Amino acid sequence: MQDFGQILENQALLVALFACLVAQVTKLFVELIKNKKVNVRSLFTTGGMPSAHSALVTALAASVGQTVGWASAEFAIATIFAIIVMYDAAGVRQAAGKQARILNQMIDELFQEDSKFSEDRLKELLGHTPVQVIVGSILGIAISWIACRAY
Repeated sequence: MQDFGQILENQALLVALFACLVAQVTKLFVELIKNKKVNVRSLFTTGGMPSAHSALVTALAASVGQTVGWASAEFAIATIFAIIVMYDAAGVRQAAGKQARILNQMIDELFQEDSKFSEDRLKELLGHTPVQVIVGSILGIAISWIACRAY
């Protein structure tokens, strides 16, 4: 149980989680500016500007690099992990979101009138655009850089 308390001393973990939180809160403000209304759901959903996934993994990799060393195996692992997550966010999950949008449109067109078909709509905003991933990455690196300078 004593070891569990050491989690709160893990700088890389805390910086990464903070970067993710900042990215999610930023989505709230982006939605406010874009749609002129507060959408609290944006705090808990995937997709949108900026990518919280990218902010999380780049902050983690940058923090590991700054604390353990840029030539360390830990930094290499964190960096490869970050690349995979960002590729997935911008590639695979975005493609799944496009497929969901098309399927939802097909269902809407097929069952416009009084249909007994009751469908659950598929979540369309699954992934990120490359710009959202890049902005999330920049945010994560910036937060890591600032946090590691503060320690």
